[in-house]
Amino acid sequence: MTTLRTPADEAEARAIQDELRARVVLDEPGPPPGTGRVTGVDVAYDDARDVVVAAAVVLDAGSLTVVEEATATARVDFPYIPGLLAFREVPTVLAVLESLKSDPGLVVCDGYGRAHPRRFGLASHLGVLTDLPVIGVAKNPFTFAAAVPGPRRGDTSPLLADDGEELGRALRTRDGVKPVYVSVGHRVSLDNACAHTLALARDFRLPESTRRADALCRRALRAATA
Repeated sequence: MTTLRTPADEAEARAIQDELRARVVLDEPGPPPGTGRVTGVDVAYDDARDVVVAAAVVLDAGSLTVVEEATATARVDFPYIPGLLAFREVPTVLAVLESLKSDPGLVVCDGYGRAHPRRFGLASHLGVLTDLPVIGVAKNPFTFAAAVPGPRRGDTSPLLADDGEELGRALRTRDGVKPVYVSVGHRVSLDNACAHTLALARDFRLPESTRRADALCRRALRAATA
């Protein structure tokens, strides 16, 4: 794993992003959907107390049954700056991943990878630091506009940068339900990232990995701040 570096200020954070972005691997397909394990990670904050909780839920990719769950709690030590959110979240997410006894397999973040103003969102940052295959599945588009995909499950439309580069896709996971926004983090192709998202979103709009990690970190935050 690449050593985690905590920046002293915004300028250093951007310099670290520039350095790590060059290490993102975009030419690997990633694991086949429905095989091995998939780990959802999510983060919850109590801003009044400067507390952050990260949760990781390891699922069997075929059955979507829970293999392992873990949480980690820490103090927030980096301010909120648009485009640099990963520096607030990555330390605690790394801690919870390192606490797992199971192989995490593919990691699914509630956030972005390439679909980021600096092409280096949380999914890419986490992927480079751990060298795990990582994708980002977000609830809303961050910066890049996408046409509305078709109404059926599996329909997509590209998230395009100003220069026309495809940085992710709006993906319909349920007929007639608003899409999610999928982008590559590290060591997974965009086609495969969308296929994994569909395999994980069998019954709901969001991937089961995200749903379970979100619920777990919220419970852990309530316990930590009670």
